[in-house]
Amino acid sequence: MARTRGSWTGGTLTARSFLKPHQVATAVFHPAWIPPSLDPTIERLKRFRVVAGAVASIGVYTVLEGGFEVTELLENALTASAVLLFLTPLTVGVMLFVWRRTGTVRQLRVPLLNSLKLLLLFIGCVVAMVMLVQWTNGSNSMFAIMGVGLTMMWMLIFVASGAVRVSGNFFGTAAVHRCLPALLATVTSWLMAIPDLVTGDLHGLSLRMGIVFILGAPVTVTAIAWAEVGRLRRRYGIRLATHPAGLPPMPPPVPPFQGNPYVHG
Repeated sequence: MARTRGSWTGGTLTARSFLKPHQVATAVFHPAWIPPSLDPTIERLKRFRVVAGAVASIGVYTVLEGGFEVTELLENALTASAVLLFLTPLTVGVMLFVWRRTGTVRQLRVPLLNSLKLLLLFIGCVVAMVMLVQWTNGSNSMFAIMGVGLTMMWMLIFVASGAVRVSGNFFGTAAVHRCLPALLATVTSWLMAIPDLVTGDLHGLSLRMGIVFILGAPVTVTAIAWAEVGRLRRRYGIRLATHPAGLPPMPPPVPPFQGNPYVHG
């Protein structure tokens, strides 16, 4: 079913969809108002960036250090959510300040609010999932555990699938400016790595291996993100420092996208 622009899920969800949490996550965390990629190369770069970001989020050193643990993953998810809640609005705010000479915040009000809603929705789902898992683990009632178990598993798949989606679209910020997801991915990956480097916390690894695995993810994310930004600049004239209202009209991708939504805003 085709997605309808202007709505959140684009009419893709039905009652049967809720039997497939990954399908619900796609509709919820990649809303219909997010513009599609301009060409297949940019889409591939975005996917590579998501994979590298997953390495940064889960941490290869966690597996090497002592195996994969769900409890540590949940703690990392809460920490990452707190970082995103602070860092994403701050980074977007800095770019709004940069863009102030070529456009206004009012022109971007709708996509900014939509992106904020998506950010808060995802963080709320992460917190709800963590609370559900902790409650289930702390419950002494076998019937309660069995009753909540299916819901917990549904939520785990839903949030994990949602994390992949928001890692790609970075909370729909491409609807604000197509370079923003790459910028936010770069800033976030470095902010996650710098504290370990500053404190010398190498998570039990040797100095060489610790530096390789701590720096590997942000360096990779940065390289891919800026390849994405470079292609947008060279092929479409989209520059990060230019307010969206000052960018040239976009060629229609498939499905058709109605040019620059901010020119007449």
